[in-house]
Amino acid sequence: MNEQSMPDARKTASRGRAGHAGRAEELRDRSRAAFDAQAATYDEGAQGAHARRLYPLVARAVARAAADTPAPRILDAGCGTGALAARVSAEVPGGSLTGVDLSPAMVARARERLAGTARVVLADVERLPFPDACFDVAYCNDSFHHYPDPERAAFQLWRVLAAGGTLVIGDIWQPAPARALMNAWMPRSHEGDVRMYGERELRALLGTWFSAVSWRRVSLTACLAVARKEQ
Repeated sequence: MNEQSMPDARKTASRGRAGHAGRAEELRDRSRAAFDAQAATYDEGAQGAHARRLYPLVARAVARAAADTPAPRILDAGCGTGALAARVSAEVPGGSLTGVDLSPAMVARARERLAGTARVVLADVERLPFPDACFDVAYCNDSFHHYPDPERAAFQLWRVLAAGGTLVIGDIWQPAPARALMNAWMPRSHEGDVRMYGERELRALLGTWFSAVSWRRVSLTACLAVARKEQ
């Protein structure tokens, strides 16, 4: 590359980054709007049905991860209405729980439900407003496929976990052919969906930061991943 072409290359790269950031913000806005609209009916309606089916599995995985930690500090990343957080609080009675969500309407519902038992913060999982190593367990239920930058989300969840901490992810899953079709459609949806991950892809995303990652299919349409931060 000659010296004259270098400024043009830098401009092209800058436009590419700006375009990616703009697209990511558009997807966040879609998610925020979709979940604001769903907040009033999410606990009973069809749109929250898949997430609700994962509640007992995720809650049990969180309880197992927290079992050997006195007064565990727990983060619910994408807490929605707080229904799963209430279940986790019941299963881990000695813990302190913090929930975050991008949707103001979901945060309002969660604050009402969890008043006096948990802290609920309006925040983006890709930009968690917490210091390093301030949680012992984090979990993310049916929301990882909404993140425009999953690598950054994985890093943020790793960052806020203490050494030896555990991340639990429950999410949608489909076999490869169906997943390919869904992933072609997802960016065009109005729900803020971004991408559905297969086992290998999710292991790779989490394995960049976490020292051990397990994955299993838990139903025809769902998977559960558990990742541990090195001691």
